[in-house]
Amino acid sequence: MLTILGPRYRFCDGVSRRNFLKIGGLALGGLSLPQLYEAEARAGSGRSHKAVIMIFLPGGPPHQDMFDLKPNAPAEIRGEFNPIATNVPGIEFCEHFPRLAKMADKLAVIRTLVGADGSHSSYMCNSGHNQGGPQPQGGWPALGSVVSRLQGPVDRAVPPFVGLAPRMGHMPWANAGEPGFLGKAHAPFKPDSEGMADMQLAGVTLDRLGDRQTVLAALDRFRRSSDTSGMMEGMDAFNRRAFDVLTSSKLVEALDLSREDEKLRDRYGRGFAENKDDGGPRLLDNFLVARRLVSAGVRCVTLAFSRWDWHGANFRQGREEMPLLDQGVSALIEDLEQRGMLDEVSVVVWGEFGRTPRINPGAGRDHWPQVACGLLAGGGMRTGQVIGETTRLAEVPKERPVHFQEVFATLYHNLGIDVANTTIADHSGRPTYLLDHREPMPELV
Repeated sequence: MLTILGPRYRFCDGVSRRNFLKIGGLALGGLSLPQLYEAEARAGSGRSHKAVIMIFLPGGPPHQDMFDLKPNAPAEIRGEFNPIATNVPGIEFCEHFPRLAKMADKLAVIRTLVGADGSHSSYMCNSGHNQGGPQPQGGWPALGSVVSRLQGPVDRAVPPFVGLAPRMGHMPWANAGEPGFLGKAHAPFKPDSEGMADMQLAGVTLDRLGDRQTVLAALDRFRRSSDTSGMMEGMDAFNRRAFDVLTSSKLVEALDLSREDEKLRDRYGRGFAENKDDGGPRLLDNFLVARRLVSAGVRCVTLAFSRWDWHGANFRQGREEMPLLDQGVSALIEDLEQRGMLDEVSVVVWGEFGRTPRINPGAGRDHWPQVACGLLAGGGMRTGQVIGETTRLAEVPKERPVHFQEVFATLYHNLGIDVANTTIADHSGRPTYLLDHREPMPELV
């Protein structure tokens, strides 16, 4: 816990500033982790607040059991689930997504995602690039880091990029997004960063905290004069933003679900806080937290939901996980729409690859990077449609393959970033395009 002692005066919310700084330390992680923020608002920070909520399904969800069912395929291919009609004629979903089926007009389903390299990680879903492919020095940045760099914070007290994935048994799934060559100043803020609960600055008043900020800044300027990696600049940026955050309750309040109406919380559901095996939690609360963070000014929120690496018992696990996902995603979209935010906020749901068409002897499906599915909503996109068609057994695209990067180009477009003409200097100072595929999907924009 980070405890900073301050004057004992009380604000209208009933929380003293002294108590808030103690609470804020728990939620914000302290002042010494060079992981979180770009301190100065950059170009675009004054524009309207566009945002992305990215829901990662660790392990690779089975596309042919969710949004690309093949009811006429042989039994060893089609599986145990039945299709149901949606509110868009001609579009069918799995029977375990009844809530989403009723709002299919607000969804765009991609059935032919390609470009995965088979890596069991969130890297592709965060950045649009293959982890094993060519990399600039420092690596490719995640979408949230790019937004942090190009658009900066909406509010100085709120980080532009937040990652809600906790630690997992398989940590590549828990990666909320790397800043890559953009540096640590643009890494995601993680409310449960490792070691946060052990941090304490005993006996530090607000006046002394300000003095320490001045000293720290002077030391960092001295060290930065001999630093060529950019690390010190990132640390300076983080420290400036950390002081801004610690003197505001806005982010802490966004993370506090007790402020929400119980009926809304029931609509989202609670889920299960513990991780599923070596994957993520089935925590429906995180969908509501994501919406609250966006409402508070966050530009990009990433979260990881459950574990979808079903080499065995595919259909038993599907009956458990799919209704939870159905409830959480449908509640999020409904909530955004009711608040007038859906056109401003893009929602994407996907995993790192699909699953094999043929069911294995353990009633599971194995890794299948040849094709995957994705679900999109909001962001002003043209929804109520399915994009792409797979072959009879859902092995590969039959028509309109959609590369992951095309989706990223669309998300950047929704945020007001023109990736066809935007470059960012890498560590060598060379202008670098963010993507190879730099045109948004014409079906959606």
